[in-house]
Amino acid sequence: MAAACAKATPAEPELPKPATIKDIMDSMVDPSGDFLFESVAQIADEKGIREKAPETDEEWKDVRTRAIILLEAPNLLVMPGRKVAQPGEKSKNPAVELSPEQIQPLIDGDRLSFIRRAGVLQDAAAAALKAADAKDKNALFDALQKIDHACENCHLQYWYPNDERARAAAAAEAARMKAAGEQK
Repeated sequence: MAAACAKATPAEPELPKPATIKDIMDSMVDPSGDFLFESVAQIADEKGIREKAPETDEEWKDVRTRAIILLEAPNLLVMPGRKVAQPGEKSKNPAVELSPEQIQPLIDGDRLSFIRRAGVLQDAAAAALKAADAKDKNALFDALQKIDHACENCHLQYWYPNDERARAAAAAEAARMKAAGEQK
């Protein structure tokens, strides 16, 4: 009887998804990642080795803003029904990259793995956000390595899974990171 009197919770409305995964990558993920990767670096040149890192409050604020974008973009990427690309869009490098028509079934066929990979990017972006809030260039550098790893693992699965050079580079990087972790 009580159940009959309870009000049913209305279903949440379906949100429109006019942007594709490619659109989100091109407009949010890539520019924010590029900004972050350029914000902290070791530069070796004729002047020797020097470090580049945010110094002012404004520079750290810009890093924080880009980290937030990378933290939230995966939520958009994994929305149910999100398409990889607009109909008719082609890969920029078809000799290496799969076409959107090939990528879509890979994502749709194992959404849990795609969502998990997006979560790895979010975890790495959260570390970058924490580093920005602490104004810690070393923690930011470490977070950027995690962001790079998250992106590359997803791309190797969905975007260019047949690229043997990329697979070999990823395996070498994983071995290097494992060896570095064991030395700590």
